[in-house]
Amino acid sequence: MTSRSIMLEYVARSAYWLMLLASVWILLRGHNAPGGGFIAGLMAVAATALLAIVYDVDSARRRLPLQPLQLAVAGVLLALISGIPGVWDDNAFLTHQWWGIEVGNNVFKLSTVIIFDVGVFAAVWGAFATYLFALLDTQGEVT
Repeated sequence: MTSRSIMLEYVARSAYWLMLLASVWILLRGHNAPGGGFIAGLMAVAATALLAIVYDVDSARRRLPLQPLQLAVAGVLLALISGIPGVWDDNAFLTHQWWGIEVGNNVFKLSTVIIFDVGVFAAVWGAFATYLFALLDTQGEVT
């Protein structure tokens, strides 16, 4: 019988959401400063690992937006799709495009870079979560 840490379980619930929020912040600031999809994806995997270790793999798996492998594949596809607008504009594949949307006195800049970063984020989160879950599922087995 393993002992449970009630305090760790309580803290893990809040820490999971704080870590995911931090990963989204890192993701969104990444295309203008250091950070981006890869680092944000690693942060999301760390949040998932926290739940998987404190609770169990099934609890962590249920919190993912898709199954881990599906999340990784969707991320790779999204990153690839982000390169298509460059080709449409007679540039090389993955030449990113920028647009400005005026709202009142403000101009919000949008680009295909954020689509690429979200794709990398999802690919990293899904791929490393797949590995994490496989590792933790075999933890109790004797070989």
